[in-house]
Amino acid sequence: MSRVTKALLVVNLGTPDSPGIRDVRKYLLEFLNDPRVIDLPWLARKLLVNLVIVPFRARRSSKLYKRLWTADGSPMLVYFNLLVEKLRKITQGRYVVYGAMRYGNPSLKEALEKIRQEGYDAVTVFPMYPQYASSTTGSVASFVMKKIGKWQVIPHLKIIDQYYNHPSYIRAVANRIQSCGPGLFDFVLFSYHGLPERQVNKAHPGLTCQQCTCDSSMPDSGRHCYRAACYETTRLLAAKLGLADNTYATSFQSRLSRKWLTPFTDVTISELAARGCKRVLVAAPSFTADCLETRIEIAEEYSERFKAWGGNMLVLAESLNEHDDWAEAIAEIADQ
Repeated sequence: MSRVTKALLVVNLGTPDSPGIRDVRKYLLEFLNDPRVIDLPWLARKLLVNLVIVPFRARRSSKLYKRLWTADGSPMLVYFNLLVEKLRKITQGRYVVYGAMRYGNPSLKEALEKIRQEGYDAVTVFPMYPQYASSTTGSVASFVMKKIGKWQVIPHLKIIDQYYNHPSYIRAVANRIQSCGPGLFDFVLFSYHGLPERQVNKAHPGLTCQQCTCDSSMPDSGRHCYRAACYETTRLLAAKLGLADNTYATSFQSRLSRKWLTPFTDVTISELAARGCKRVLVAAPSFTADCLETRIEIAEEYSERFKAWGGNMLVLAESLNEHDDWAEAIAEIADQ
């Protein structure tokens, strides 16, 4: 049997090794010191992250991770390991599959070193972020190119930059939403992770988010704009699910200031309750695995707020996690 000469490297964001304060602090320091995550000058970023954000955020984040943690560990890592094993079976004979986290473990640096030692002819990198952003896919691509650029033999490299409009991805997300029975709800809200507007504006210099019309259609300037890709994802999912125009919307969560992408998910939920919507289904298409932002922020915190504002039920649609159709979608996208 001939040797497989192509590697498939699947990369997700990451998770602390444990919900303890020390491990959470270590994870946050690595994550937030990435210049693509907090795009400030080096000294300003170091002072902000190391002296302000992490010291105050580590304890609170540790409490949240303890609520998220299961007997098997971090849900993101559990699903990730199961997904990688499925990919190995699906792509056997075509790829040798590696899994890594951009921050934390399993280490992206170590995965790349294993790939270097094996001497593959071609490497396909699959960041698990459907919509491109400099702070997510861009960070993975930058790290990978920096490491591979130092190798003596540089293999053919392909980085999947985004796949928000790929039919297999849309089908897999739609399947998760469909399993919740969207017709049983008054409204379906598509909630995406927020970003600072200044970062999004950099994707189309001279055009601000306020000036863009991507909330109604995909503009020429939106090819690598995170906001435009999110709105297009919503339109494709709504069409796939057959949702009426007035029964769904797009919003952005996890904001750290009012200068992040709007409309904000928490504000939108309060407005839906005020309008008399009693049952709301929330899908989070930018998250390919359930994590703090889905299971805690949406399923617990937003659900409690929605009921306090007069709603009856807010339900979170499961993320893609380790489902077979998601593994098949990754293999299909990687092959193209």
